[in-house]
Amino acid sequence: MKIINIIVCVKPVPDPEKYNLLTIDPESKRLVREGIPMVVNPVDKNALEAALQIKEKQGGKVTVLSMAPIFSQDKIKECLAMGADEAYILSDRAFGGADTYATSYTLAKGLEKLDVAADLILAGNSSADGATSHVPSQLGERLNMPHISNVHLISVDDGVAKVRKKTEGGFIDYQVTLPAVLGIARGSNTPRLTSAIGVIRVKNKPITVYSKDDIDVDEALIGVEGSPTQAGELHTPDLSRRAEVLDGDHIKLAQQIIEILKRTSVMIKD
Repeated sequence: MKIINIIVCVKPVPDPEKYNLLTIDPESKRLVREGIPMVVNPVDKNALEAALQIKEKQGGKVTVLSMAPIFSQDKIKECLAMGADEAYILSDRAFGGADTYATSYTLAKGLEKLDVAADLILAGNSSADGATSHVPSQLGERLNMPHISNVHLISVDDGVAKVRKKTEGGFIDYQVTLPAVLGIARGSNTPRLTSAIGVIRVKNKPITVYSKDDIDVDEALIGVEGSPTQAGELHTPDLSRRAEVLDGDHIKLAQQIIEILKRTSVMIKD
């Protein structure tokens, strides 16, 4: 049985439980993340769990790769505590504001820097703060590898992955020759919790940080400048409400309500 190298792309995101605290900077039109607790993107944990299960069945190595601010390093350590063997962080202010196109480019250049003969590259199918589901497929295209999204089941044997993909109408089974990129679906497994021994072992697991200068990127293809997707104008809707007290018996109340609805209808048409 061939021992395989698995790379899992993970992303720290604002805690979905705290999304009510998120705001948008009117100038940059980007999410203001300062002061919002960060977590590992929940579905990326599904991807990591899938990788760890494959490793437990046939051996191998699980490497975590993340494009993230350096202050989120503790979230990458959480992945190591779950069982990943090593981690790499691509961190540079120049990477900030990237859309999925620029993100997949940066991750692909990071993978080139790792110089690891990856058999399988896994990522969460989508991120909690973007939810586009673009990155796994874009990464597969950039690496010239077969790629499948929304994967619920994986088994690997002798250089071939058997994959079950969820669709709107049910499931489709594929056999994919490795290396390949797979987008793992939410709820496809139950990610394990970190243990005390896992946290202790993190001290002996390496985390390497690369900047833009370390991974030889074209600066025109990273961050905001390299992102063809740009935010348009921002408009804040008027959420004010006007109250009106209605008096009279049920007939008069009904007539007044009808008149109000008529006025509202005219205003909407205008």
